[in-house]
Amino acid sequence: MAVSLHSGQLDEIAPGVRRLVANNAGYMTGPGTNTYILGTQRFSIIDPGPDAEPHVERLLQETGGRIDAVLVTHTHLDHSPAANAIAARTGARLLGRIAGGGKQDDTFKPARILEDNDVIDIDGAPLRVFHTPGHASNHLCYLLADSGLLFTGDHLMQGSTVVIAPPDGNMSDYLNSLRRLRTEPAKRIAPGHGLTIEDAQAEIARIISHRLQREAKVFERLQAAGPVSLDELVVLVYDDVDPRLHSVAKGSLLAHLQKLAADGRVLRNSPEAEAKWSAIA
Repeated sequence: MAVSLHSGQLDEIAPGVRRLVANNAGYMTGPGTNTYILGTQRFSIIDPGPDAEPHVERLLQETGGRIDAVLVTHTHLDHSPAANAIAARTGARLLGRIAGGGKQDDTFKPARILEDNDVIDIDGAPLRVFHTPGHASNHLCYLLADSGLLFTGDHLMQGSTVVIAPPDGNMSDYLNSLRRLRTEPAKRIAPGHGLTIEDAQAEIARIISHRLQREAKVFERLQAAGPVSLDELVVLVYDDVDPRLHSVAKGSLLAHLQKLAADGRVLRNSPEAEAKWSAIA
């Protein structure tokens, strides 16, 4: 098993499952988006990644163009845009859910809209579908039932927590989706970015705990500070994070605040961007 990843790297992570790292390394994508190639004779692709010709060509080369289906976990711009190019050249069916709000790939038009608990045949192996909103309202995870390998897109990733950015991101939905996955027989995680995570259940439990600890910190710092703006609060809550990441962390902070507001624990004094938030004693 590789200890690090780089653009263009191809590894077999399970029998009949290969991970190809797309050539879109960056600040938010790490070494690049993980595209998964499933099958041995006929193939399916999970998260085709960016519509970059070298990446698309590599996928066609590695499969001989024998691609029956392209599945996406969600339609953020680093995950789904290559789907149409692959479908145009192979006749593959596009499977997933349509884009929600925000900066998403609205060119992705699935031939089949996947629903929670759907089962798809992947070269003779059943792949279960879970609707896991939170990071995005149309987010899906896929479980290769025979091996317990869970493809999580950006619901869980190796090396960092994911951003939950409203309005399409929702912290309550995210936590509920994580709790649901704990009831499923997932053994290993194949994330949208980074290396395979070997103990799925321990990682899911760790992320739930981390998010709840962060929520408690939000409430504690809000109680101590009194009415504060989002810009003021992010510095107090994410004092353990590189300040360069605070602009990104504001999305997850807002999601935490919206969840706390729905729980009746915090108030926002107006809907404007400059509004101040207060804890309810």
